[in-house]
Amino acid sequence: MYSFLICFLALIASYFIYGKFIERISGVDETRQTPAFKLQDGVDYMPMSTIKNFLVHFLNIAGLGPIFGAIQGALFGPVAFVWITLGTIFIGSIHDFFSGYMSLRNDGWTLPKIISNYLGSKIQKIMAVLIIVTGILVGATFAKGAAELLSSLTHINPFILITIIFIYFLIATVFPIDKIIGRVYPIFGALLLIMAVLMTGALILNPSYTIPEFTTQGLYLTDKSIFPYLFVTIACGAISGFHASQSPIVARCIENELDARPVFFGSMVLEGLVALCWAAIAMAFFHGQPQLAAIYSATPSVAVYEMARILVGPIGLILTIIGVVICPITSGDTALRSSRITIADELNLNHEKLISRLKTAVPLFLISFALTFVDFSLIWRYFAWAQLIVATIVLFAASVYLIRNEKPYIITLLPAMVCTLIAFGYILQAPEGLRLPSMIANVISIIITAFTTVIFLKKYK
Repeated sequence: MYSFLICFLALIASYFIYGKFIERISGVDETRQTPAFKLQDGVDYMPMSTIKNFLVHFLNIAGLGPIFGAIQGALFGPVAFVWITLGTIFIGSIHDFFSGYMSLRNDGWTLPKIISNYLGSKIQKIMAVLIIVTGILVGATFAKGAAELLSSLTHINPFILITIIFIYFLIATVFPIDKIIGRVYPIFGALLLIMAVLMTGALILNPSYTIPEFTTQGLYLTDKSIFPYLFVTIACGAISGFHASQSPIVARCIENELDARPVFFGSMVLEGLVALCWAAIAMAFFHGQPQLAAIYSATPSVAVYEMARILVGPIGLILTIIGVVICPITSGDTALRSSRITIADELNLNHEKLISRLKTAVPLFLISFALTFVDFSLIWRYFAWAQLIVATIVLFAASVYLIRNEKPYIITLLPAMVCTLIAFGYILQAPEGLRLPSMIANVISIIITAFTTVIFLKKYK
């Protein structure tokens, strides 16, 4: 319990202490005109309030990530608390802040354009492909997770539910941002928070359950090593390049640069808190039971249903299920919206007319829909690895931004090095990767990370 509380309080303190430091380092200027006013177009560029941007962005980045990832990460025991906390503070929040701030400073550019500006056009092409692919994978993964949970409750064929979800995806993706996303997403974002508080409170107040301490033995229920599998399993609750693809959506709606810290840094801290809660819930609820081990290779929606049913009863169950269903759906549509915007920017397409937006969106949706028939756990792992690569590139770009402005770039370079190490360590030894022995894979990862860092510093410093 104490390990959980210490990590919880550390995350909250980081927003006020480290977040303020990052805000000062970045050079936030409250007098500078933002893209929301400068380029207002009634579709994607539109001023919205701080609280609305915060809740919209939080819901965009949260989805199933801090829930399903944290539940699966509970297999590794209380060390997951440490990764969620340190990852969120020193990697995820930094990544999210600068991905949003660089877009804010560059007319709401999408990620590939930002990368081109700081790392060159060659990497821009790679990033564009990664953003589009990530958006497609998110749409497929989150739609399937929501549909399976709904199916278990209603006994409606999952195919029918997935079809309905994708119809909604299409509508939300092509409509102006203030028509659906700006109006209802703040409500859904608040619901996600209520859900996490409700579940955690019920767990703490129930003497039958105990949140394990960092020193607890015997909770480690997987044969997977902590490095690199834990760091990829719990991605969105600590570091996710997917967030960077969502940042331009809200960067185009921010009214003042002072909103960058609460919207970008704050949303990531809040997601870390949500992930921390769900990891604790899963550890306490399934402690020592085979169900937790089974979660790693299956959709964790069944676990969510079981925990909610027992911990919070009928009313709480309804709120929890709504949250777990709505959150992935809302993240899925903004992921595909990000893919649409990225394609439009890369090909210089004008998306002011609905028909032009449909021409871009429909092919994306058909591909994403087809992927829902692939094994969930496999899509999830590929998604997690792809977004880690995106995060690594974003952090290197942020380092160039700080170098150009003569700021302490070490705050982004070190996280970039950590992400490089994890990304290569995973793909070299994972079953869906090269399957090298862990020792060899880890040594190669260290060498690649060192080499990449040296090349980076020679070119940009």
